Amino acid sequence: MQRVQKIMSNNGYCSRRKAEKFIEEGRVKVNGQTIKLGDQATDKDEITIDNKPLNKVEKLYVKFHKPEGYVTANKDRYEKTIMDLIKIKERVFPVGRLDKNTSGLILLTNDGDFANKVTHPRYEVKKTYLVGLYNIITESKLNQLRQGVTLSDGKTAPAKIVRKHEKLLEVTIHEGRNRIIRRMFRKVGFEVNFLKRVRIGKLNLGELPEGRYAFLRVNKGSKYPDIF
Repeated sequence: MQRVQKIMSNNGYCSRRKAEKFIEEGRVKVNGQTIKLGDQATDKDEITIDNKPLNKVEKLYVKFHKPEGYVTANKDRYEKTIMDLIKIKERVFPVGRLDKNTSGLILLTNDGDFANKVTHPRYEVKKTYLVGLYNIITESKLNQLRQGVTLSDGKTAPAKIVRKHEKLLEVTIHEGRNRIIRRMFRKVGFEVNFLKRVRIGKLNLGELPEGRYAFLRVNKGSKYPDIF
């Protein structure tokens, strides 16, 4: 038995949070009966959303090189989204997000458990970014970031920072708060010129061209691609 929102998420229908919203709105039924949040079911039960059956799907894992100028969303009324560049017939959703002006590695999947493991703070999956600054930053300022700085939504965890060039840094963190890299540097008085994510866990962006994507393989005996 599993909570219905988890089954919905695991089968790629939507994120777990959105599934909970659908349940709260009374749009989800199990074996013809409207359920409430927290109810459980098995894979053998008939689950419907808006009276349409939840289809079981093959798990997909995709890495994508996001260009600047696209928002991380399945749909947006006003902006171009990364899904405008991804032509996959199966339904997938972004794992986490990169803001419009940030490029680099982002994952897509229809596996809710996998998405949760990548993004949930408890798993501390590391993400590495190339950070370009307008001005040269001192080591004392970098040490502040390495130790953690206090933002409006709390103190950041210690960051690993390697200087690649005068104004170019490699920054590794495990947090996924909104625009956290830009806010960290702004806190110590520096504006980010460009930002590119190059690694998630063990997975590197590599030579994947901007705007292109590739399917990730799950090795025999493994549940997920080799990221963790």
